Amino acid sequence: MSDADEPVERVRDLLEEVADALDLDADVEVERRDDAIHGTLVGEDLGLFIGRHGQTIDAVQHLAFKAAGRGDDRSDARARVIIDAAGYRERRAQVLQRQADQAVADALRSGRPAALDAMSATERKVVHEYLAERGDVETYSEGTEPDRHLVVAPLRPE
Repeated sequence: MSDADEPVERVRDLLEEVADALDLDADVEVERRDDAIHGTLVGEDLGLFIGRHGQTIDAVQHLAFKAAGRGDDRSDARARVIIDAAGYRERRAQVLQRQADQAVADALRSGRPAALDAMSATERKVVHEYLAERGDVETYSEGTEPDRHLVVAPLRPE
């Protein structure tokens, strides 16, 4: 096994351990692509792994990131780690994008900032990235965890 494979194997080991601990009938798939390590659980009834509002899958993703970087002091060597199960990340991203589009419409119509509901750092990042290329609004986060939320504000025309 090459040094480059070690983080992938550590993520695989972690996901298999979590799946076993939760007594899930799931296959674990882990691969490196697009400068990130992607870990996916494939199977039926993975709600326990995803957790309420994605809290469990976000926690496992954080642990997987830590496991992937273990023993590597080079900060630039720490790959992004994305953990998914049953297509949850894509479905959730679509919901967040619809909410972001609504907030943009509200902010532009009223001329005032529009706040989204509180969400995790992972979800706020999805919305920030989704709206980053727009030239008519800016996004920023406000509040403290667990009530930290994203705000969409119209940009003033110059």
